[in-house]
Amino acid sequence: MDEQKPAQPNTASAPAVKAPAAKVSAPMFPGSGAPQPRPQGDRGFGAQGGGHRFGGQRRRMPFPDKKMDEFQEKTLDIRRVTRVVAGGKRMRFRVTLVVGDGKGRVGVGIAKGLDVAGAIDKAKTAARKNVFLIPLKGRTIPHEVEAKFSAARIRLKPANEGHGLRAGGAARTVLSLAGIRDIVAKTLGRTANKLTNALATMEALKQLRKSKLK
Repeated sequence: MDEQKPAQPNTASAPAVKAPAAKVSAPMFPGSGAPQPRPQGDRGFGAQGGGHRFGGQRRRMPFPDKKMDEFQEKTLDIRRVTRVVAGGKRMRFRVTLVVGDGKGRVGVGIAKGLDVAGAIDKAKTAARKNVFLIPLKGRTIPHEVEAKFSAARIRLKPANEGHGLRAGGAARTVLSLAGIRDIVAKTLGRTANKLTNALATMEALKQLRKSKLK
């Protein structure tokens, strides 16, 4: 009997399997022939790794210009006040604040809040609502005036140019923010309460008349 030979695999009929071609990335920089390697950490989202999806520099949208506030502000007094309620005592903060543009407009605001920041924001809003225009005569007031509020009393006298602002305490703050540079203010009351002195100054400024400017 003839010996049987082992079957040989038919390699001629099986199609040849080709290895996939390596992909060549396009050059990052135009004009260069060879592909350039991508820098470490760059994912193709712009120069800083973010922004436009297809590369290139990020486009930053310009921020709108914030309108400058014409009013200046200064806090006169911050006090902690309590109120007795059914469940006990409720503590809050009271803020007295003055706003002015330095050109004859000034206002005083009083507000309360659970915290100081909230009370200050409420006082700003209240002060802007109470702003009124003062008739000025150059850098001073047109005539002498005196006013009283609660236990506070104040007297304002006009002064020559260059005399300066002769006032103290809350009255000085109100007059400075109003734009008055030459004046003499005298506090006649015995109270040192900043709130009542500031409101007495505001009452005195409200009594100024334009008819005496001549």
